[in-house]
Amino acid sequence: MKLLFRFGAALGLLLIPVTAIAAGQEPGEEHVTIQFRHELPDSPGKSLTAVVVDYPPGTKSRPHHHAPSAFIYAYVLSGAVRSQVGDEPAKVYGTGESWVEAPGAYHRVSENASSTEPAKLLAVFVANTDEALTRPDPR
Repeated sequence: MKLLFRFGAALGLLLIPVTAIAAGQEPGEEHVTIQFRHELPDSPGKSLTAVVVDYPPGTKSRPHHHAPSAFIYAYVLSGAVRSQVGDEPAKVYGTGESWVEAPGAYHRVSENASSTEPAKLLAVFVANTDEALTRPDPR
């Protein structure tokens, strides 16, 4: 079953057993769908999780920190995504481009670079199974 929920506020809910989370998105926020989550049999205590982040035109994720164990591979499936991790300059990635994020990274900016076209991002996490993948900054 796929789950749909807000990225910044809800990736931490991956540890809570749920059958579904109704999409209660606020205007201007992205939508996240978990594609899969599997424990790694040859790495006890580690899991591989993939999510697709849909950014309607002009939307963005809240700034957030990634789990101390989470290594992330991000790949733009469509559109253009502006990303800024840590103190690096913000960069716009187009369809087919990718980047990685180190464990514990501070993701300052993650947003659709367009105010008129949608964007879609695949994020793949390798992290401790018992750890929330993200921790959103307080509003």
